Amino acid sequence: MSELQAERATPQAGTAAAPRGRPAAWLTAQLREPYVKLLASQVLTGGVALAANVLMVRALSPSGRGEVALILQVVYLATQVLLLGTERSFVASYHAVTPAAAVRAYARLLVVPGGLTLAVAAGFAVLAPDRLDPGTLIIALIVGYAAAEATSLATRAIAICVGRVRDFLYARIIESLLLLALLVTLFVAGATHPAVWILAYLISGAVPTLAYLIVWLRLPAPAAPPLAHNRTVRREGLALFPAALSNMAMLRADRLALPVLASTSALGLYAAVATMTELLAWPLRAYADSRLGKWRATHREGALDTRPIVTAAAVYCLVVAPLAAGALYLLIVPLFGAQYAPAKVVVLPLVAAAGLYAVSRISLGLLIARGHSALVSAAEITGFAISFAAYLLLIPPYGILGAAYGSLLGYGSCLLFALVASRLTRDRAGREPA
Repeated sequence: MSELQAERATPQAGTAAAPRGRPAAWLTAQLREPYVKLLASQVLTGGVALAANVLMVRALSPSGRGEVALILQVVYLATQVLLLGTERSFVASYHAVTPAAAVRAYARLLVVPGGLTLAVAAGFAVLAPDRLDPGTLIIALIVGYAAAEATSLATRAIAICVGRVRDFLYARIIESLLLLALLVTLFVAGATHPAVWILAYLISGAVPTLAYLIVWLRLPAPAAPPLAHNRTVRREGLALFPAALSNMAMLRADRLALPVLASTSALGLYAAVATMTELLAWPLRAYADSRLGKWRATHREGALDTRPIVTAAAVYCLVVAPLAAGALYLLIVPLFGAQYAPAKVVVLPLVAAAGLYAVSRISLGLLIARGHSALVSAAEITGFAISFAAYLLLIPPYGILGAAYGSLLGYGSCLLFALVASRLTRDRAGREPA
């Protein structure tokens, strides 16, 4: 029985069981849900990210930690350019295909942006002025890691489409264990060059991803899917690309602005906290991604009620955020050392910002399910524009605290836009004649 068949069969088994067995059957069914596996992969990644953060701040100076953070932000932005918004559109467009066929289809989507990225990187390496040129090694690491990240996110979309989320979880387990082993090795060896730490990320991400791609490609597959599917994916992806790029920019612009408007040391202090507060939003983001198809189907049936879903997300944040803020505030110095004590000042605004961002993932996912992709892009662009303006105004006088409040304003604006848009579109739909 396939994983997808097992998920469909579980509720039937639970219904037939004796009343006393229903809770156990329900729990088993929930554990088999794709979003639980996606969440498990994110929780695992988050745990390793926390450990990596501790190892790096212990091994590197705030300036060195800031350089690593800066390189990672460039990689994450380059990843979105490679994907061009196709993650969610691929999930919506491909159904009932084998893993091998889905891998080949997604590979076609990455050929053109991948070639353009290589050309831009080569041109930058040759033409960039000395003051902006990080060196050929760093450029190669950025391109390689961006390609590995884009491929990993593509396999996530493929796994959701073809019902093999368990394979994706296994790949992330291997990646996490390998990354942890490499980072511990670097810590024990006393490595202090940022490029070496980035190389550990690249290796740990590429190895399991490529291994599972090879496994999927060797599975039996029919003829390649029609190219019309890819044209649909590309068209819808381009409609969502402003949202994907603005979201990534909104998340990362603070870490790009800090070294320019303050210093890499300030970025090192800020990143030590921001890396952990981001984990607060991961469960809701995984849930929204896994439920997108179901929400769209429910909406087409006229039965999608968004208010309970958004309310549950808000309750989650109201419960978890104070606990996260208190724990993080108390653990900064014991985990990172006394030199990171100034980072305590950004804990509260960054936790609040992460809570707002988490709820916005649910609100925007519901808008996508209801066919309002343009409004999703508008919300993300609004959040980015406001956060970026706040960074320019607040970082010079207030440093890392200005960056934290800029994030709070940007994420809050994105959520507010999404809630208002959802309300207006719902009211408009209610006034339309049947």
